[in-house]
Amino acid sequence: MAAKTTDSRAGDLRQARSAFAETLVQSAQDNLISLDSALHDQWKLGRNVILVWAPLSEGIEVLVVPNYAVADLAAEQLQAREHADDDGASHTFIESVVAGPKQVTQDELAEISKKLHFHSQTVDLPFVPGDDIALKLIDTLVRRYSLSYVEDRAVALFDIVNFSLYSPLEQVTQLNSLAYSVNAAHNKMLDKKIDINFARSTTGDGFYIWNRDRSIQANVNLYHFMHLVLADNAIARTKSKRNAVPILRTCFDIGGHYEFYQSEGLSPTVYSYIVGEVTIELARMIDKAVSGQVMVGDFQAPMPDETTGEVRKIDAVRFIEKTQETLSSLKGLVLSGDAIDSIQCYLTGERKKDGGFDINKYLLADKHGLTRNVYNAKINIYRKQAEPIFLGVQDQDLAEFEVAARDGVSDSAAD
Repeated sequence: MAAKTTDSRAGDLRQARSAFAETLVQSAQDNLISLDSALHDQWKLGRNVILVWAPLSEGIEVLVVPNYAVADLAAEQLQAREHADDDGASHTFIESVVAGPKQVTQDELAEISKKLHFHSQTVDLPFVPGDDIALKLIDTLVRRYSLSYVEDRAVALFDIVNFSLYSPLEQVTQLNSLAYSVNAAHNKMLDKKIDINFARSTTGDGFYIWNRDRSIQANVNLYHFMHLVLADNAIARTKSKRNAVPILRTCFDIGGHYEFYQSEGLSPTVYSYIVGEVTIELARMIDKAVSGQVMVGDFQAPMPDETTGEVRKIDAVRFIEKTQETLSSLKGLVLSGDAIDSIQCYLTGERKKDGGFDINKYLLADKHGLTRNVYNAKINIYRKQAEPIFLGVQDQDLAEFEVAARDGVSDSAAD
């Protein structure tokens, strides 16, 4: 009898704990719904953005401004800075706020409000921020109703060659094939425990791909991710007899952009969109790319110094060299049933008399009269029991590549 009583009490305790856990989960969900509803009210169907927020004892304080005011403030502050002959700062104050953290202290929020001449607002909530809901989770939710600027993020652009010439059914099939290659590459990187939190945005005939993670390693991982997408696509093309698998041209660049959430119905989308210098550069680069080409922009990327660990800017040539050093992490990864033995990525150029190679920098001019420097890239993937996969276009095969100028800039270790 005593044993049964003990078992009964243990069972009651487990049931009570389970009920308590369910209550906590339900309470957290209710709190998140309350927070999202309050933020949605401030958002006004997309009319406003929440610039910054600060936690209170019961609720949060937010600085909300109309969308148009952000651009107006930036223009006014830029004009005032020019009149003052102050060109030392890289951003206006409003741009610095957009590029900064969303969560700030109450004092910082008050200072920002004063400088922008907008009053902050208190949002009463039925929970204590930081206790009932983690501040990081609140910040994540606020970002859906905000606007952010990222200074140095890698973005890849995959473009389907001659997309407009295909039938609608072929277009759908090719987009699905490219989407599958993206998903397959993601899965393979996860198999090697290389985490890439990728996002994509359609261009109509391809995708922008970027890493949601904001780190130096995230940029390197995206470059490797691009290799695997192109490799999967190349393998699929060898097996396709019709126009089911696209021929791609691809560009990779690192630069700044704004990140936002578009309206979908009466709420912001779950996934973000990007627009800015890096996407504009990629679009203009891809317009000049030839079929099968892989192009790299002439960027400056943050990278830790091997000796001091201090983060400094390196150019695109050095960045590609650094990514080559980390490719060993992909060794053994299986592509179409065959393990990778090695991967070689390099920027192309002309052979020199001593047997080495220059790296060619190309100057592109667009229809607006704007110019930019780019590099032509090659990726060779060697497999243990199968033929190698060669991605990109050799330098000597770029006869149709329209350039305004070409210049040898460096030595390459590539064969």
